Amino acid sequence: MTDEKAAAVSLLNAAAVRTRARRMLALGLDDELPHFRIDLRRLDEAADRVVATTKKNYPSLDVPLHSRWRHFEVDGHSRSGTLADFAGMPDQAQRARAAFDLAIVSVLVDAGAGTQWRYRDIVTGNYFGRSEGLALASLDMFARGSFSSEARRNPQRADAVALAQIDSTMLGKGFQIGPGNQLLGLHRRATLLRELGKLLESRPEVFALRDAPRPGGFFDYLGAKAEGKIIPAPVILSELLQQFGPIWPSRLTLGGVPLGDCWRHPAIVTDDATTGLVPLHKLSQWLAYSLIEPLQQAGFTVTDIDGLTGLAEYRNGGLFVDTGVLVLRDSKEMARAHEVDAPLVVEWRALTVALLDRLALAVRARLGKNAAALPLAKVLQGGSWAAGRELAFARRTDGSPPIKVLSDGTVF
Repeated sequence: MTDEKAAAVSLLNAAAVRTRARRMLALGLDDELPHFRIDLRRLDEAADRVVATTKKNYPSLDVPLHSRWRHFEVDGHSRSGTLADFAGMPDQAQRARAAFDLAIVSVLVDAGAGTQWRYRDIVTGNYFGRSEGLALASLDMFARGSFSSEARRNPQRADAVALAQIDSTMLGKGFQIGPGNQLLGLHRRATLLRELGKLLESRPEVFALRDAPRPGGFFDYLGAKAEGKIIPAPVILSELLQQFGPIWPSRLTLGGVPLGDCWRHPAIVTDDATTGLVPLHKLSQWLAYSLIEPLQQAGFTVTDIDGLTGLAEYRNGGLFVDTGVLVLRDSKEMARAHEVDAPLVVEWRALTVALLDRLALAVRARLGKNAAALPLAKVLQGGSWAAGRELAFARRTDGSPPIKVLSDGTVF
């Protein structure tokens, strides 16, 4: 392995995300960042809001993990739990493979939808936007066999052949795109699913099953790496980053290794080839969180869930901006739209990751919980994400984030 390739691989894990995010925070606390000032005195307000939201949403404080599966729950009922084929599958491994198929495809289309798009639920007739709408749309497509090459005989799965044929028209129909109901980044989402299909076919050692190459093959791949049915959550993420890396659109590479959700910021200086690079891996970490429950239901023990980081997305990040923990040096930047790779956005996202660790400590102290009882994944669910959304709607009628980011359908 070349030095550059080894340096690249060193960024493909949760520890690298946390380490560089904390470096960004340290620079901010020394007032050495170009775009944000940090006022830790306002962290108390953020923690109070998260505690209040958590108590409202989960009065018993029995908070589930933050994952895609929460978005499949409507009116207290799990839609994914009612899929007929899931219930009828004869063993845990088959159910886990199907759950991996669904979770992976659904998470990959779960980037920012924008403020206008809505999905009409085929069961209740109600309209859902944002992550909930994207979840229900992808779940309904999955149930209809839209991601299966054997849609009539074996609809509830995803496989290489079907995914490689997904286009914007097909995805747009499934997501009810039409005049006045446009989804940001539709083309990029379709491209991402096609790239996934190609990847499944090209890596039989990771994804091949007896019937077809499927995202569900990754369940068996991870299971082979478990020791005594125990697998640490950071291993799930590092394998996701290394095995799924080629699907991401043209971004930074190092030593021929795709770096995924990793961007440049001039403040992060190192003495190796990774200087200036800030890994964040938001969608991949969201996916890692979402694979924990299928693994647990298949009899695996997932350890070190707190080894993953908070998610560098606009609800968590918006919470810190809207409560005044993060203050833009130039307030005019709020009126502008910023590209995902802009140093301002990279700085905001990295600070969000580091501040979420501090927020979790404050929330646990207020609730009398330790990290074992209230891991970061439950603080997010309880939690920071929901509090960020509530505050966004209180401050802005459309619920948009305080800082505008031009979504490409594959990051936020």
